[in-house]
Amino acid sequence: MGKYNPGMENIDMAEKNKYQVTLYFEMDEKFMNLVPAHRVYINELIDSGVVDYYTVSLETQRCWIIVNALTKKEVIEHLKKSPLYAYWTVEVDELFVFDARNYRLPALQLN
Repeated sequence: MGKYNPGMENIDMAEKNKYQVTLYFEMDEKFMNLVPAHRVYINELIDSGVVDYYTVSLETQRCWIIVNALTKKEVIEHLKKSPLYAYWTVEVDELFVFDARNYRLPALQLN
């Protein structure tokens, strides 16, 4: 039986797929004014387990997000709730393999 994780009782990660979202955007003053509200929303998605990773490059004006969802449609529904959605060109790809250091067991530390 799995461990109980308080606050995550409504999320069954066994049923979720992982999606790589790539966002392309162009910034202007109105965009920048919407960033604080967008960050609040992204933080909610991270805290609820919907988003695993969120990264932004100002150099290339791209953003990459790893999203846990049942379908691509569900991913888009989450994205549409962002105040910045109108600024984005969106690509969503379902992932076959996703591996990262923090998904592995911690290194054994001998005393």
